Amino acid sequence: MSQLKSKDLLGIKELPSEEIKLILNTAFGFKDVLKRDIKKVPTLRGKTVVNLFFEPSTRTRTSFELAGKRLSTDVINFSVPTSAVVKGESLIDTALTVQALGADYIVIRHPSSGVPHLLSKHLTASVINAGDGMNEHPTQALLDAFTIMEKKGRVEGLTVAIVGDIMHSRVAKSNIYSFKNLGAHVRLIGPPTLIPPDMEKLGVKVFYDMEEGLRDVDVVMMLRIQIERQGKGFFPSLKEYFKKWGLTSERLTLTKDDAIVMHPGPMNRGVEIASDVADGTRSVILEQVTNGIAVRMAVLYLLPSGVTSIKSI
Repeated sequence: MSQLKSKDLLGIKELPSEEIKLILNTAFGFKDVLKRDIKKVPTLRGKTVVNLFFEPSTRTRTSFELAGKRLSTDVINFSVPTSAVVKGESLIDTALTVQALGADYIVIRHPSSGVPHLLSKHLTASVINAGDGMNEHPTQALLDAFTIMEKKGRVEGLTVAIVGDIMHSRVAKSNIYSFKNLGAHVRLIGPPTLIPPDMEKLGVKVFYDMEEGLRDVDVVMMLRIQIERQGKGFFPSLKEYFKKWGLTSERLTLTKDDAIVMHPGPMNRGVEIASDVADGTRSVILEQVTNGIAVRMAVLYLLPSGVTSIKSI
């Protein structure tokens, strides 16, 4: 297999394991490109990537922009506040206009779940989901799996704890699908109010006790408390949350000695993670950010809008 079968990347849930592995293996090649003095290849010269972000983003939008530029595409960042969207133009008409202007890829982030799936039915350009509501964030899950493979040599057989606001996290959902697909044992840790019911049906174990859930895990992934998506109080206070669910250096001793600490960002220091842990030797948080470029390069390259020969890398 040299390409992804679908023209779009909409989620991890429906992505076959061989395609997940293809993206990850290809990303290792692009990671080598990022280590060169000249971090650019002509692989997708002549192609155009449009970043269509309807929500704030630092890491994901910049990462896609850099990934496109490293592959020599033209990259346009669509500015929603200055677009015809504010004049009442529909989302589909906006996307069709962007496609008519020459976009080969449309990278979309939207607060409503399912928007990338809707656009994919109307566009011939490749649609890449950069986060839709509380549904999925597939490239974040792929870069997380890539980072674990880079640090641990594998994902299969490892025990991964995902801690915090599972209910509102599209990152958590994509990562559950990805880690289970790759053979990891997944634990979800958090308050009962922030873990949806019936999660065990996905093949994960649920822990409401932080200390019990962290014991002997290989990977700890902390999640941001998404205050903006919460319509009511799910815990007494941020101070109380950190006291019960925050990752501290003391709690980190419960994990395996070589366990790594991850966070998709942006971090709320002192809420879900202590600063000394976030900046500690076991943290790979900034490496996740760097790896995001390599993984997104692989996605752009492997979608049918890209080229099929890797010889030019």
